Amino acid sequence: MRGQELPNLHALNFVIVGSLGEGLRSRACPNPDSRWEDRAASRVTTVAGQPPGYIGPAGVVENDVMDDQLDLLIDLHADAERQGPGSDETTRLALTLSRLEGREGLAIADVGSGTGAATFVLARELDAHITAIDLLPQFLGRLDDAARLNGLADRITTVTASMDALGFEDGSLDAIWSEGAIYNMGFGRGVNSWRRYLKPGGILAVSEITWLTERRPAELEDHWTREYPEIATASANIAVLEEAGYRPIGYFVLPEPCWLDHYYRPMQSRFAAFLDRHEGSTTANEIVNAEAHEIDLYMRFSHFVGYGFYIATRTSD
Repeated sequence: MRGQELPNLHALNFVIVGSLGEGLRSRACPNPDSRWEDRAASRVTTVAGQPPGYIGPAGVVENDVMDDQLDLLIDLHADAERQGPGSDETTRLALTLSRLEGREGLAIADVGSGTGAATFVLARELDAHITAIDLLPQFLGRLDDAARLNGLADRITTVTASMDALGFEDGSLDAIWSEGAIYNMGFGRGVNSWRRYLKPGGILAVSEITWLTERRPAELEDHWTREYPEIATASANIAVLEEAGYRPIGYFVLPEPCWLDHYYRPMQSRFAAFLDRHEGSTTANEIVNAEAHEIDLYMRFSHFVGYGFYIATRTSD
């Protein structure tokens, strides 16, 4: 909680995993490209008294421009295994900290599932039915196809919905999982909004873009505070969880391979074909330039910013 004294991380009674080891080679974890959630939402929501495409007091954005941006982002990322940083290994580590393994008949929501990288780990590792939720049916279509190919279709249900309009009954879920997606709602709003759906003692497991130090280079801070003003340190996010009615039980930082091996480098390998498919598109070039700039910032400043994985239990009311 910015503006007030924060707890000492080391004094908190929960597990902190400091280093995942050099041998861990995984995927990337935050979702800087969650920008598309805002664009996609404009297709399914309207603001009272405003025409479709209204996104705030700055005015109305033309639908065709927004649709072009969204369609290009989908085209760049839909064939990727992950739409943001993460890895099977880090998902499994979060599962270990969550203590969900060994329990029977779990009901779990994977919110902002994308094409299902984390969904499949959950379905394989747990005795659970997973509801995979994403705003983009293109991603869920790929998830459904992969679930059938891997014999997991009976354990996964896909739902096209916005993460701020989940259709679950209160107290119906054993866990809410969300890797690199809560960014779309904002960490505080997300953890507060989703708590109602968890049973008492239910698990919240989310990864979130996080400052790793109290001080960082101005260039990096300017970029991320512009892109995501709610970005905060782990201690601040843990305080948010506690105030929202959770008991933190685990935290770790995703290692660099989550970004480089499983998100940024695979994305870079798609740039040339993407630009060829959209030759002459100014918007396509702007998207690639923006991604390249973000990659450059991470390569230079990865000691200052990363994805934190937060695991907590819902306390009783």
